[in-house]
Amino acid sequence: MKFIVRKALCSVSLLVSLTGIAAGLAIPVQCAVAQTRTLPDFTDLVEQVGPSVVNIRTTEKVVQRDSQGVPGEEEMLEFFKRFGIPIPNIPRQAPRQGKPQPSPQEEDQPRGVGSGFILSSDGLIMTNAHVVEGADEVLVTLTDKREFKAKIIGADKRSDVAVVKIEATGLPAVKIGDVNRLRVGEWVMAIGSPFGLDNTVTAGIVSAKQRDTGDYLPFIQTDVAINPGNSGGPLINMRGEVVGINSQIYSRSGGFMGISFAIPMDEAVRVSDQLRANGKVSRGRIGVQIDQVSKEVAESIGLGKAAGALVRGVEAGSPAEKAGIEAGDIITKFDGKTIEKSSDLPRIVGGTKPGSKSTVTVFRRGATKELAVVVAEIEVDKAVVKAPPRDDKPKASSAGQAYGLGVVDLSEVQKKDLSIKGGVKVEVATDAAARAGLREGDVILAVANIEIANVKDFESVLVKFDKTKALNLLFRRGEWTQYAVIRPLK
Repeated sequence: MKFIVRKALCSVSLLVSLTGIAAGLAIPVQCAVAQTRTLPDFTDLVEQVGPSVVNIRTTEKVVQRDSQGVPGEEEMLEFFKRFGIPIPNIPRQAPRQGKPQPSPQEEDQPRGVGSGFILSSDGLIMTNAHVVEGADEVLVTLTDKREFKAKIIGADKRSDVAVVKIEATGLPAVKIGDVNRLRVGEWVMAIGSPFGLDNTVTAGIVSAKQRDTGDYLPFIQTDVAINPGNSGGPLINMRGEVVGINSQIYSRSGGFMGISFAIPMDEAVRVSDQLRANGKVSRGRIGVQIDQVSKEVAESIGLGKAAGALVRGVEAGSPAEKAGIEAGDIITKFDGKTIEKSSDLPRIVGGTKPGSKSTVTVFRRGATKELAVVVAEIEVDKAVVKAPPRDDKPKASSAGQAYGLGVVDLSEVQKKDLSIKGGVKVEVATDAAARAGLREGDVILAVANIEIANVKDFESVLVKFDKTKALNLLFRRGEWTQYAVIRPLK
């Protein structure tokens, strides 16, 4: 006998003989009807939200120097270096005697392409801070092909949120969604300009929420296809509401690999409100260096479970020191909010208004204590404004150039202020150095486990170092000292 079951999952729980069937015995059958769901149709959402998404292009002023008489020689050499093309033997022309040489001229060159979306009908637009960082000019193109020059209202590097303004009215603004209603597995859609292709629509599902990849933001993880140019574009739910800003991807190739991250819209709105009101974001700080609490440490000190933030250091004169917080304390709560993992602390403290009095709960030598702390304001990031070209800016030295590093000696005053005996200050950090996390202003104290006193020591170590091995550098940024590892050169 052949049974055909459609749209149902059935199981027979009895063994029935042919005699039983012939006798007409009833056979109990349990059936669980499978839910039939069709794939979502995004066409209405695209028509609804598409006109609110914009393309953002940025330009920067570049000084053209043709000192050798070959037009655009520096740019051409940079092109060959960037793409690994052997540098050809370019004939050089000597300047003609007695003839004045042309003076350097500034020229606007394309810097990058990103996305954004309209917050209000009068021209406020939200995007990523890294989209507009360093731009001399920001150009916004609407879906109706109108183009406007935009003014940067404010940009916050820590959250990667920026707000720009164009002079226009009657624009279609997006609807802001409730991130708390967002569920893992829910369908979402992105609209942006990957590789400059305007109004490209991609879709996927929410892969995870509260994903920790930074100090201040719990990201939304999705499998929506995001590529260079999508940055700053909206992540949209099936109700046509913006729930996030597409910001980052995880990639080993530079392209999409199935893991994308979006800034939750509730966090972005809080940042944008401050940017619109003050042009900057004010965050709280208490001045502690923290780390995760391991299971072994938690068990050994009687904490019970691996939770909280382990205080590794307390900044001198900081609110934490004044409150009596000590190295070795485990901060378990801040203003009554439980600290499950160390990354929760900077996020909660950062969201606390500077000047407010808060209660910190610490676990110290088997006992719990509550301490009062007055939250200070974290150092404000420098405005996202491109510095004017400098002819005297130090370049990467011969030894440091391979790593993208250019350094200068520290003055005696700088050493005294930092309470250090030696080291070099980073003036240029690009390529491998930038990827390792180094940036302008860092002070390198040791290279390959060798302390350095000045640029001469720095050069000496790098010249002798095996380029096939990972290079570790001990450096200082602000009050904290940490390591950076530059991977072997290829």
